[in-house]
Amino acid sequence: PGMWAVSGTPSDCVHIALGGAFDWEPEIVVSGINHGSNMGDDVIYSGTVAAAVEARHLATPSMAVSLVGRTGTHFDTAARVAAHLAERLRSAHNLQRDLILNVNVPDLPWEELAGGRVTRLGRRHASERVVVDTDPRGETIYWIGSSGPEADAGPGTDFDAVRAGYVSVT
Repeated sequence: PGMWAVSGTPSDCVHIALGGAFDWEPEIVVSGINHGSNMGDDVIYSGTVAAAVEARHLATPSMAVSLVGRTGTHFDTAARVAAHLAERLRSAHNLQRDLILNVNVPDLPWEELAGGRVTRLGRRHASERVVVDTDPRGETIYWIGSSGPEADAGPGTDFDAVRAGYVSVT
């Protein structure tokens, strides 16, 4: 249906797409592929997840897709996972219009994925404290501390699934 660009947040993009910008109605929203995980408590900071939540508010099934890892080598794997899940959702009977899936894909070749697991969100300890410093112009700057370490990352969590090479679907 053509190419679109929106200079706004991921949620803005979804709102515009589902709010009547097209002369057709999307069946499902796929937000992402985000470079980096959106697992555990991290989901509350995620624009990728926020876009999926916006779709839910507008009665459209959605999924947020993230490629876990620093290198971002296998976006093709994450794209294949997203396409597979989107097709499964499209063919589902009685698909809930308020469905949100949070999908985290290990940064591996497709052939090396261990499979997929339905998971729950893990939890992290609180992040490190803010670091106050001064920039080269003498202005005060604030560095947000790193994410806290995993607190609840055992069996059944998104952290555990991805660590074992599985796609996590929460």
